Amino acid sequence: MRAPSPYSGSTPMKESPDFVRLSLAAAMTLGFVNGWFYRNAQLHCINLLLTYADGCKANCAFCGLAGEKYTPTSRRNFIRVPWKVFPTAEVMDAIRQAPDHVSRVCISMITHPRSKSDVLKICREAARITEKRISLLIAPTMLKREDLVSMKDSGADRVGVAIDGATSEIFEQLRGKPVHGPHRWDQYWRIYSDALEVFGEGMAGVHLICGLGETEQELVSTISRARSMGGCTHLFSFFPEKGSLMENNVPPPIGAYRRIQLARWLIDNDRTRIEDMEFDARGRILDYGIPDPELNEIISSGGPFETSGCPGPDGQVACNRPYGNEKPGTLIRNFPFSPEPEDLERIAEELADYTD
Repeated sequence: MRAPSPYSGSTPMKESPDFVRLSLAAAMTLGFVNGWFYRNAQLHCINLLLTYADGCKANCAFCGLAGEKYTPTSRRNFIRVPWKVFPTAEVMDAIRQAPDHVSRVCISMITHPRSKSDVLKICREAARITEKRISLLIAPTMLKREDLVSMKDSGADRVGVAIDGATSEIFEQLRGKPVHGPHRWDQYWRIYSDALEVFGEGMAGVHLICGLGETEQELVSTISRARSMGGCTHLFSFFPEKGSLMENNVPPPIGAYRRIQLARWLIDNDRTRIEDMEFDARGRILDYGIPDPELNEIISSGGPFETSGCPGPDGQVACNRPYGNEKPGTLIRNFPFSPEPEDLERIAEELADYTD
């Protein structure tokens, strides 16, 4: 087990590109932090986050890194867990020596004026030192098409665009002017389109969060839009981040999330279309547009309920983010491994649960 770095923790001087934040799962996998994974889950992608003393310049209502409430010494969570700061050079060396199951590195930008140049430098270092596949979670508000070309030239093979909100109204309410945020719906979709042109069909994905106030039909519509443009969706379940404007909100009903997971898998794998699906008056999914025997076989495979993210060399999801959507326990929303028979029994019951 690697000893914790003496640089761990957060101070105003520890900024990117010389320092990065590691997700808790990544820090455990690389040996910087002691711990164990519930049900022996394994992380296949090391998640890095750029970090600056003055924080993110956006103010998204659901995000623990929201700028207006940020202070350099505050303890802030992102995707449910704290992200500790480590020297970039130490992290790259640790990734190079990581267990064989680690096949990808994902570097996440934040909305900060230095983030655009720093992500290129860290990407080049990751590609050179680790020899892993590199994904970038990008900040579209600051980007132009030529920036995407530079990212590809720096060694990234894929990018993710965190649109998050399923409708333009929700996006604007939670990420735009009402919360003093700089993000614009049209700009995010424009950069996503550019990314598909630069990186190639299937090499860009949209992040969407279930549980921000949308209907199931609205979320399926946006998943369908992302797919029709040539990419895919990486699906998240809303989790109330401490310190965010939505810290007192609740996650979406498990039945709704299971139905959206199944719909996303079917759409991204070209097994159905939204035009073939049926919804009730409240926008809840009633029919997926494929025969029941085929649907039941897909559900029994467990695949739709595993984490959706960028793949590794074997084509299987590498960015599996163990317990990024929920605390470890019996109610796993995104499975970081194949669901077992008892999990599948519970999932079947949850799919049929239409309670709010």
